[in-house]
Amino acid sequence: MSKKGQEYKATLNLPQTDFPMRGNLAQREPEMLKAWAEEGRYERIREACAGREKFILADGPPYANGDIHIGHAVNKILKDAVVKSKTLAGFDAPYIPGWDCHGLPIELQVEKKIGKAGHKVDARKFRAACREYALKQVDKQREDFIRLGVLGDWYQPYLTLDPKFEADEVRALAKIIANGHLYKGFKPVHWCMDCGSALAEAEVEYKDKTSPAIDVRFPVIDDADFLRRMELDNHGGEGLISVAIWTTTPWTLPANQAVALAADLDYVLVEMDAGQGPERVLLAEALQEDVLKRINAQHPKVVGRCKGEALEGVLLKHPFYDRHVPVILGDHVTTESGTGAVHTAPGHGQEDFAVGVEYDLPLVNPVDGNGVFLDSTELFAGQFVFKANDAIVETLSERGMLLHNVPYQHSYPHCWRHKSPVIFRATPQWFVSMDQEGLRARAREEIKQVAWTPAWGESRIDGMVEGRPDWCISRQRTWGVPIPLFVHKESGELHPRTQDLLEDVAKRIEKDSVDAWFELDAGDLIGADADQYEKVNDILDVWVDSGLTHYCVLDQREELQTPADLYLEGSDQHRGWFQSSLLTSVALRGTAPYKGVLTHGFTVDQQGRKMSKSVGNVVAPQKVMNQLGADVLRLWVAATDYRGEMSVSDEILKRMADSYRRLRNTLRFLLANMNGFVPAEHAVAPKDMLSLDRWLLERTRELQAEVLEAYERYEFHAIYQKVHNFCIVDLGSFYLDVIKDRQYTTQADSLARRSCQTALYHVAEAMTRWLAPILSFTMEEAWQELPAPPKDKRPASVFMTTWYEIPGEAKQVDDIDWDTVLHVRQAVSRLLEGLRKDDRIGSSLDADVSLFAEGELFDKLAALGDELRFALIVSSATVARSGDRPRDASTDDEAPGLWMHADKSGNDKCVRCWHRRETVGQAAEHPELCGRCVENVAGDGEQRRFA
Repeated sequence: MSKKGQEYKATLNLPQTDFPMRGNLAQREPEMLKAWAEEGRYERIREACAGREKFILADGPPYANGDIHIGHAVNKILKDAVVKSKTLAGFDAPYIPGWDCHGLPIELQVEKKIGKAGHKVDARKFRAACREYALKQVDKQREDFIRLGVLGDWYQPYLTLDPKFEADEVRALAKIIANGHLYKGFKPVHWCMDCGSALAEAEVEYKDKTSPAIDVRFPVIDDADFLRRMELDNHGGEGLISVAIWTTTPWTLPANQAVALAADLDYVLVEMDAGQGPERVLLAEALQEDVLKRINAQHPKVVGRCKGEALEGVLLKHPFYDRHVPVILGDHVTTESGTGAVHTAPGHGQEDFAVGVEYDLPLVNPVDGNGVFLDSTELFAGQFVFKANDAIVETLSERGMLLHNVPYQHSYPHCWRHKSPVIFRATPQWFVSMDQEGLRARAREEIKQVAWTPAWGESRIDGMVEGRPDWCISRQRTWGVPIPLFVHKESGELHPRTQDLLEDVAKRIEKDSVDAWFELDAGDLIGADADQYEKVNDILDVWVDSGLTHYCVLDQREELQTPADLYLEGSDQHRGWFQSSLLTSVALRGTAPYKGVLTHGFTVDQQGRKMSKSVGNVVAPQKVMNQLGADVLRLWVAATDYRGEMSVSDEILKRMADSYRRLRNTLRFLLANMNGFVPAEHAVAPKDMLSLDRWLLERTRELQAEVLEAYERYEFHAIYQKVHNFCIVDLGSFYLDVIKDRQYTTQADSLARRSCQTALYHVAEAMTRWLAPILSFTMEEAWQELPAPPKDKRPASVFMTTWYEIPGEAKQVDDIDWDTVLHVRQAVSRLLEGLRKDDRIGSSLDADVSLFAEGELFDKLAALGDELRFALIVSSATVARSGDRPRDASTDDEAPGLWMHADKSGNDKCVRCWHRRETVGQAAEHPELCGRCVENVAGDGEQRRFA
C-alpha cells in the first residue's frame, strides 16, 4: 500500500473490541468464578428474580464418595442449562444442590481406615468417622461442580446427614406408617453376602454368571394315586415314577418345600432309560423333546397324559432329605425353559414365596447372613452356598436323583457395589407394601399425570412399578437413618403411641443426629413398658433418604415447593430415584413429587464402549476443564442428543473446541463491529434500516422462536445445531461477509453503518442469551462487552435479564428477496472459485460479473441495481435478459434459470475499499480512490438502500 493508502486506513471504521479471539478458558474461567463468588453472583440473580413465578428443578443427590466423573458432569450441566434457560424465560429458578451421605460405600471406606463398628471402634465413633468422610467428599465434589460453571446455592446445600434432614425423614416415615403402608415380614429379599444386608431392587444389577444347570428326580410317593389321575397308554408303563425339575441354583434344594406345575399346561409321562434302567418321568409336553435330548434318554415313549391341575396335591419325595413335598400349581410356571416343573423354596425366591403363602408352605431359610449353611442344615452345614453346589450335585448323583448336569451361563443378580452375585434369602425385614393400601395402583395413576422426556420413560417406569415386589426398606448396617420403632416382643405390634414417639425421636435427632436413637435407653421414652418392647436397630434403605428429598428439602426450604417442576437424572433412575421419590410421595400425600421427569443416557467412548480404566477410554472432566475449559465440555453436553448413549473422546472434544471457536469468533465479530455504537444515540428504527439488515433482523426473530421452543422441550442439541448453523451460513458465509465493505468504508455516523450496527446489536443481545445456559462463562464475558442498552444500565449478569425482545416486524414492501440473492451468490462464488484456481483472479473483488435471467429471477436481481455488486462482493455486477448472454456464459446445476459470465476487471484498484472501478483516479485530490470512497472521505457520504 502507498503512503497515501496508509493515510486512508485511518478513515476506515476498523473493528475493535476487548473480547479476545482466544478464549483461554482454562485460565480465564477460574478467575471469573472467583469474581462471581466475591460478588455473590448466585444470590444477586435470586434477588433479580424475586417475585417471579417459580420453576423448581429438584436435584437428585450424587453419592458423597469419590471424584466426579463424566457422567456427573453431564448430569449437572444439563440441570444447569435447564435452570438458566428457565431464569431467562422469566421464572425464579433456584437451584439447591444436595448429596446422598449415608450408606454402605462410605461405611466400607471408613472400615478400611478404622475397622468395623462394634469391633475395633464403637458405633458412635464409627458414625462420626463416616460423617467426617462424607463431608470431605462433599467438599471435593462441590469444587468440581462449581468449576463446571453450575450456579447454585453451593454453600447451603442439602445433605442427607444433616440432623434436620434425618429428623424430617423420621417424620415422613411416621406419616407413611400412619397411612398404613408399613409392615414387618419374613420373606425373601436380595441379600449381598459382602454387604451383609438386604438390597433394594435399584441396588441390584444383572450380569452373566456360570452355574451348574441340573435336572433332578423328585420320586412320587404313591404311584397308584399318581397314575389314577392320568390318561394312560400301555397300562402306564413301568419303572420309578418321578417329576423332573430343572434348576441353576442347586444350593436352594435344601430349602425345597414343593414342586410347582402350571394348571393348564399339558404334561406327559415318558417311559425311558436314562442310565438306571426303565423309569418314568413327568415332563411338560412342550418341553419333552428338549429334555429327553438333554438327558440322553433311550427308547422314550409316552405312557400317560394329563393337565397340570390333575396332579395338585400329589406327594413327592425330596431328593436327599427324608421329607415329603406336595405338587402345587403356580402361574409362574412356563415352557420357556426347564421341564415344566419348578422346584419351589419359599425362603429363596419371590415367586416361590408368593405361591408358598397361597399353599401355606413352611418358610425355611437355612442360610446365614454370610451365605453359609446353618449348623442345623443336614449334609451341608458350614458350607458357603455357591461352593456347596458341587457337594449337592454329588449327593444327588450318589442317591440316583441326578438326571443331568452341565455348566450354564445365565443372567444373574449381582450387588451393584461389590459386583458379586447375591442370593434370595428370607429374613425378617420392614417393607412398604405395594398393595395393602393401594400404593401400586395410585402410583401408576400418578405416572400418567407426569410429562416424561423422552416419552418412553412413562411405559418404562410404569412397567417397573406394575411388577415390583414390596419395597424392603430396612438394612442391617450402622451408617444411616434409623427405623426408630418399638415392637412388642410377643404380639409383634408397634407401640400404641408410635406416632408421638416418632415425633419425640425426630426432635432428639434434630438436636443430636441419629446417635440420639442408637444411644437411647428405651425406658426414657416408653417408661415401665420398656421390657415388653424390642427397640429396632435397623436403618433405612438409602433410597428412602434420597427418595424423601421432596419432603425433607422441597417442603422445608422457603425458596422451594412441591411438586417440583422437573426431576432430571440418568435413565437408570427409573428403577432408582424417580421410583423411590414417586412411591414415598404417593405414600405420604397421594401425589407424584414431580410434574416432569427428564432422563439422559450414559456416556460411552467413540466406539460405543462403556468408560473403563482398564480399557483406557475414561475421559475425566477435570482434565477437560484444565486443558480445554469447562465451556467446551458444556458445549459437548449440549450438542449431544442425551436421549441415547452420549459418545465422548479426546477427538470428539477437540472437534467441539473447533465449534466453540466458530461461535466465539462470530460473537467477537459482532462486538468488534459495534465499536463506537451507543444504542440510545445511534440505534436505527427497523423501518429505516437497510433491506439486508431488516432481513437479518427477521431471520434472527425466526431463529429465536425456534431456539426458545427447543429450550421448552429441553432439546439442547437442536439449539446448538440451529445457532451453529446460523453462525456459519447466515452470518459467516453471507451477512458478515457482505457488510464488511459498508461497515468499514462508509462514514462512521452514516445510516448505512448505524443500520448495520443496530442489526449486529440486536443479534448480539439475542445470541448471548441463547447461548448463556450452555456457554455460561463465554456469554458472561461477552455480556460485559455489549453496549449499554438504550434505557438502562446493563445488569451485572445475563441471567439477571430475560430473553431479548427483538424489535417489531420490519419488512418493507420493496424489500429484496435475500434468500434468492444468497442462492445466486453461492452459484457466483463457485464460478469465481474456478477463476481463482486458474490464476485469473486473486480475490472476488478482482472480478466483474454479469448475470442473465428472465422473469421473476431477473426482477429480484435487478431490484438491487448497482448494489448487487456489494451482495456478490465483486467490483462490478450487472443483470441482463437471458437472450443477451454471451456464448461462453456458465450455468450452475443448483441455480436453474441463471447464466453467469465473469472475468478479471480491467479497472484500477481503489487503495481504500479494494474495489476495481472505472472512477479510480478521476478525483485529482484523491488519485488512488474510487468515486465512492472520495464521497465517503471528502463528501457527504454515499447513500445505501439495500446492502
